[in-house]
Amino acid sequence: MQYPDVIKAALEYIEQNLKTDISAEELAQMANYSTYHFYRLFSSVTGSSVSGYILKRRLDHALAEIAGGRKAIEVVLEYGFDTYAGFYKAFVKMYGCSPKKYLSIYKDHKPKKPEVVKVYTTRELRKILENWDIDKNLPICDIYLMDSAKVSGNVWMVGSDYVLKTGKREALMKNLKISKELHKQGFSSSLPILTKTGQEYLDGEEVFILTRGLKGGPLARSVRFGNDRIKFAEKYGKSIARLHKALKAIQKDIPADEVNLYKNVTEWALPNVKQQNIQWDMGIDDSFFDDYIENFGILYDKLPKQLIHRDPNPSNILFDNGEVSGFIDFDLSEINIRLWDVCYCATGILSEGSDEAYQKWLEILGGILHGYDMEGKLTPEEKQAVFYVICSIQMICIAFFVSNDMYRELAKINRQMLKFIIDNKEKIVNIF
Repeated sequence: MQYPDVIKAALEYIEQNLKTDISAEELAQMANYSTYHFYRLFSSVTGSSVSGYILKRRLDHALAEIAGGRKAIEVVLEYGFDTYAGFYKAFVKMYGCSPKKYLSIYKDHKPKKPEVVKVYTTRELRKILENWDIDKNLPICDIYLMDSAKVSGNVWMVGSDYVLKTGKREALMKNLKISKELHKQGFSSSLPILTKTGQEYLDGEEVFILTRGLKGGPLARSVRFGNDRIKFAEKYGKSIARLHKALKAIQKDIPADEVNLYKNVTEWALPNVKQQNIQWDMGIDDSFFDDYIENFGILYDKLPKQLIHRDPNPSNILFDNGEVSGFIDFDLSEINIRLWDVCYCATGILSEGSDEAYQKWLEILGGILHGYDMEGKLTPEEKQAVFYVICSIQMICIAFFVSNDMYRELAKINRQMLKFIIDNKEKIVNIF
């Protein structure tokens, strides 16, 4: 039985037995693993401890039955809570408000079954790597960010020179094409290493691409928030402007979706954030949402649009000897307003900051924007739209992260970021 199948079986068992006692030891025994090994495997796939996951599922199902009209006390006792007070306390900790308030906001609740991602063993990865003519004994390890968070379960360092990646076929093919076209433009990019049969990628049930790692690495957090933060912020901005010139030149050759940011936010993300604003007592006045809809709507159609990176967070921008050496991961590239990339880089830096770093971020944001303006010349409308684009990014992140239990903490961080950004609107507007 493969790892995902083991976890799928465990999750199905949990789902069918939420009203009975379930232990990690019992699940480990069913999977024929040691409890310690099962704990680690379960956490790596679901992003949660066994007990935390079971609690979340019980809260979800109990709330659904209460929403359906059953008496609350009967439901919570059936799901293993000793008292309604115990259920209430656990619910507020998980959802930020009382069950009654939650249902008054959302009107209904349907438990959403989590997806199980594929987990590859080292043995499986070594078998895959046999398709390339490289040293078969090179170490294979996950890639981590500076804050020790794993990038994903589908990209690995192989030795010190190679990167192995898998994922959705369409995204990988787009990434590959952009990398090759950028290389023609003189940009450092991750070109594929041919397989033993001369192919650019291994094509089977899953697609795998092996590339050489680019020279350099992400800028350390201590540098991003250090004494030279404005200088390095300008380098981020200038490099994004240069990347945009190259992306615009190859745009006609890249199959990319065109996105209407304003429509996505106003029809999906903003209504969701308005609900979360009540649920989590975020403290955002309704006038913010009205202002966003009216004034960003006026500006949006005047903003330059082109092929963008879409995910230029600090981990995807590499530095070598103090200078930007390249960009990685173009999987999400799309036709969108170019201001997105500039603002996304800035919010990516804010998301990794401490309380002290929040106070330095406005200087960093200013540096990134001025750096871009030196190379790419922001239009008057873009300068006016900076605040709204940053808020767009935050609302999309909040709405997306809250839909997946693995990103619960990220949703919390982004809610805090949005409130901070709104509170500092005047300073952001006056950067130019």
